[in-house]
Amino acid sequence: MEKNTQPKKDNKTAAENQKREPKPPHPQLREEYTFDNFVIGENSSFAANAALAIAKNPGTAYNPCLIYGGVGLGKTHLIQSIGNQVYQEYEKLRIVYVTMESFTNDFIQSIREKRTQGFKNKYRYADILLIDDIHFLPGKPETQEELFHTFNALYDANKQMVFTCDRPVSEIRDLTDRLRNRFERGLNVDLQPPSYETRFAILKKKIERSQLNVPTEVIELICNNVTTNVRDLEAALTKLIAYAELVNKQITVTVARSQLKDMLSSPHQSKITIDAIQRAVADYFNLSSQELKGKKRTKTVAFPRQLAMYICREITEYSTTEVGLEFGGRDHTTVMYACQRIESRIRTDATVETIIQNLIRDIKSKGIR
Repeated sequence: MEKNTQPKKDNKTAAENQKREPKPPHPQLREEYTFDNFVIGENSSFAANAALAIAKNPGTAYNPCLIYGGVGLGKTHLIQSIGNQVYQEYEKLRIVYVTMESFTNDFIQSIREKRTQGFKNKYRYADILLIDDIHFLPGKPETQEELFHTFNALYDANKQMVFTCDRPVSEIRDLTDRLRNRFERGLNVDLQPPSYETRFAILKKKIERSQLNVPTEVIELICNNVTTNVRDLEAALTKLIAYAELVNKQITVTVARSQLKDMLSSPHQSKITIDAIQRAVADYFNLSSQELKGKKRTKTVAFPRQLAMYICREITEYSTTEVGLEFGGRDHTTVMYACQRIESRIRTDATVETIIQNLIRDIKSKGIR
């Protein structure tokens, strides 16, 4: 039997041989992060299909690729799915996945231990470089310099690069122009919050894997109330599944309401404060809360300040007078003007709406934890 089957194996292409027997998990990638486990909706179809195209033909198109979006929307899932598929289908391609924080720490360690050449060899000779969370680059000039040279080396060698970020690259402050230009050179795709239908499909898929009976009414309850991101959605279901398994009880609507009471509370019940909004906006634009409250009127401060005022009016019950007082004792007319300015910007600049939605999701998700 062995003699009869061996010639057939030899006649197969290398790619077919690799697909027949899955390899053990890649040491840097989570095994469950695959395209099969990613539920595609209207909010993610562009990004997911771009990632799949890259995995099928790495280094040939969409290089580099930047996937951006708010917390918990699937950026890490997609970037690691690319790595997992390439790892299974291509025998000799060297895949390096790393977070921006790990890249920075690795770089610092290489300097301390005088092994910078080893660091360069690790990253500049990768066939697929996947870097998560590049929004942590600001404030690290030497790391930016090293990443710039790594980028150039890989780009010139037609090696695939994929990055993720929590915002458009244009909104990252303290990033060198030449590195910003590199990130924007290829394909930039965003992930939006999932629609009700997509949230429902995500939970159904997760329930199928758990093999537990979860009533449709419970799924609807979660989908109607947890709208921030996929991570919170799955966290709600995971908590119910754990409760059912550990206490040996059926999951009912009553049980769901009891166990998820903190997650199901509304934004107003979560007591979102103006201070929390100021801190979130300041952090997003690499400012301090004091700068938002201060008297500076430069463009780098004025726009974030107006944005913060607008969000205060959108997701809280505070009056324009109350908001103005929290922004350095400003008059209520200043707040009204700020809201009008942001509404005008939304109509002419699509990225402003994306920034606002990302910030609101972040603020609400922190408020309901």
